[in-house]
Amino acid sequence: MATYYPKHSGLGNSAAYQVSGKPYATASIVVPQLGEAPMEIPFPSVTKFVTIVNTKTGANVPLRFGFSVLGITGSASGAPAGASDHYFVLDNGESYTGEWRVSKVFLLADEVGTDAQASIVAGVTSVPFGDLETNWSGSVGVG
Repeated sequence: MATYYPKHSGLGNSAAYQVSGKPYATASIVVPQLGEAPMEIPFPSVTKFVTIVNTKTGANVPLRFGFSVLGITGSASGAPAGASDHYFVLDNGESYTGEWRVSKVFLLADEVGTDAQASIVAGVTSVPFGDLETNWSGSVGVG
């Protein structure tokens, strides 16, 4: 019986994460205010790392980021709902870097009445985002 070897690296292939990530960057993102639908930022393939920066200047407008709509709003539809604590919050000028295997992140201002601003830098792998079996979609913590 012949042995099958996949033609591309997959989620369990450590070599895909040992090499440098292909650069991905986006800046000047105007992030919707609390109460509006969160902004989805999709990546071209599974990430190796993601850095999110709150680039708002002037009065502080905290920025929420997470891995699903449900996680940052408490509602699967994105409409305001009950409390949710499955997100990070960055104040103006703060950034966070995490080594995550995700295909997208979600952004939302942490205040009503003011849009936030953000920039994102990521290293993407050669792993197609379709390889995330369920992409954890719809769960509270990830999406």
